[in-house]
Amino acid sequence: MFPHTRFLRNIQLHSRKQSQVRYKWLLAARLLFLLSLILAFAQPFFSSSNHSQNESALRVIYIDNSNSMSVRNGARTLLDVARESAIAQVRRSAPGSRFLILTNDKPEHYYPVPAEKAIQALTQINCTSGSKTVSQVLSVLHSLGPEQLPGDVALFYYSDFQQNAFPDLPDDASMKHVLFYAMPVRGDEPSDIAIDTAYLTNPVLVAGKTNNVVLRAHSAGKPLKEQPTVRLIINGQVKSVATLSFNAKNESTDTLSFSVNDGRWQKMELEADDATLPFDDTFRITARTAPNLSVLVVNEGRPNPFVQAAFRAYNGFRINQAGTVSDAWKDYNLIILDGVTGIDATLGGKINEALQAGQTICVFPGRTANMSQINEGLSKAGDIRLTAVDTAVQVVAGIQQGSDLVKELFEKIPENVQLPVANWHYVITAGISANQQSVLSFRNGDPFLARYTPGRGNLYLCATSADLSAGNFPGSYFFAPFLYQMAMQSGSSSVYALTAGQHQAVYLPLMAGAGRDVVHLYQGATDMVPPQRAAGAGVELFPDQVVQTPGFYTLVAHAGDTTMIALNGDRNEAKLEYRDIAELKNQWKQPGVFWADPADAARLPAVGNQGGFPIWKICVLFGVLMLMAETWLLARKQV
Repeated sequence: MFPHTRFLRNIQLHSRKQSQVRYKWLLAARLLFLLSLILAFAQPFFSSSNHSQNESALRVIYIDNSNSMSVRNGARTLLDVARESAIAQVRRSAPGSRFLILTNDKPEHYYPVPAEKAIQALTQINCTSGSKTVSQVLSVLHSLGPEQLPGDVALFYYSDFQQNAFPDLPDDASMKHVLFYAMPVRGDEPSDIAIDTAYLTNPVLVAGKTNNVVLRAHSAGKPLKEQPTVRLIINGQVKSVATLSFNAKNESTDTLSFSVNDGRWQKMELEADDATLPFDDTFRITARTAPNLSVLVVNEGRPNPFVQAAFRAYNGFRINQAGTVSDAWKDYNLIILDGVTGIDATLGGKINEALQAGQTICVFPGRTANMSQINEGLSKAGDIRLTAVDTAVQVVAGIQQGSDLVKELFEKIPENVQLPVANWHYVITAGISANQQSVLSFRNGDPFLARYTPGRGNLYLCATSADLSAGNFPGSYFFAPFLYQMAMQSGSSSVYALTAGQHQAVYLPLMAGAGRDVVHLYQGATDMVPPQRAAGAGVELFPDQVVQTPGFYTLVAHAGDTTMIALNGDRNEAKLEYRDIAELKNQWKQPGVFWADPADAARLPAVGNQGGFPIWKICVLFGVLMLMAETWLLARKQV
């Protein structure tokens, strides 16, 4: 019915060359599809800045391990989140990568380490009482030197971005050669009670009488369900309990009373009833009865009632009034020359001898027309002289808040405090060797009260006498506290409440006969040697350079002399106020600044830019096109 060649008519003949071309296009489409798939999973970025990917840059990971990082994010603390994210980032790094780990207390290593050691260092990071601002972290980074930091640096900054630790944008010099990766870590809003400070109402502890300690606290976060309590614990025993009442600003000020019966060191702890964030619930103070603080007042006339009243306000002082200078001065903490109109060479030599021994002297000159009689003795002590008498009434205009008389005395100087007025005053000039520091000064810069250190001790010279005819300084806000501080400068303090990270010095008097023995810092069986330097007749020590953990520590000098000190955590960490991340992103727009989520740390590139356009999206689209092209090549009709 039909020829056997009927089906041969539909056969389409293809040349071998056409077949080879067709299969090459199919192979190319499949290879491009696989390449697009690989690039899509690699998630590359086009850089949005002039910083290209730099695999040779040093990786630096900063972990903010301040106490504020103990806030919880679910079941974990913020430090746990930052630490785990950083570990995931290190594990994802390319083979051979090296890291430098920075924290608030010290660098874990002062040189880059491989990934294994970096992970080990990260797992050992715990919260500390110290804190650093972003500028300080960058300064530490640049201070490591060219050997540790040979070129560009990629800094991964894990922090909760507190306002006090992340205040402003660093200058361009500190950001040079730095790729800054901001890794904000945030947690749940806590309900926190923090003790800001505590201090004794009297500058010395009084045995056998009632003493008062003032406590200041604040609450933050969620409103409190009930009023908390605070306990005063002395040497392990609860002495007083008070209920904290917070005002509209969430602040509380309370006073607790207590008494002690001996002159030994008392370890005082004020503990708030708060289980949420324990790091800011305790404030520590050490105090003892002032041991034999002696003051010698040399008067030309009658005893000065203002000087007498100043030291009667504080217990623990022994005052000796003298009309001559024949008494031995070595046993006194403070020598006051009141109303003197003449300092001859003999008295000047005695002043110089006391200063070389590290003692403190305060001079209130009387009014005289013959200033040479005073200058004769002052020249023996140092290059100091009175040049003229100014009879115009002037108000003190400046106070040096960095002076030793001021910075350790007042928690905060009131803004509208009344400064002294001088009805007349001497114009004082001094040479460089006298080391003048104006504590109180007039508007033209002339000193009203100045400190001079021509020797190991301190010489304080007032420009006027200490009586009401010369002005109101004897009845002012500063007179009695200044005299007390002067008396304490030649001896060790009787009250200590140091703050970690503030580099506060502890002064211990070591007389010349005892030599310059090294002072040790003890806590239990732990023995440390803090940095120390000669100062006057003793040494100044900086305990927070070797310890950051809050607690009680003992300083042991020569011959077994001991001083008990209290170290508290940084109170700024209790201010749980954070920077707005959206606002920070608008401020930090330098080419080398990038923002990332710590949850994505494992997907971060080893070094590079995260602020660019993600080309992996293009790779996905291109892969889809290649898949469509392959389907078309397979399904098209044979020509």
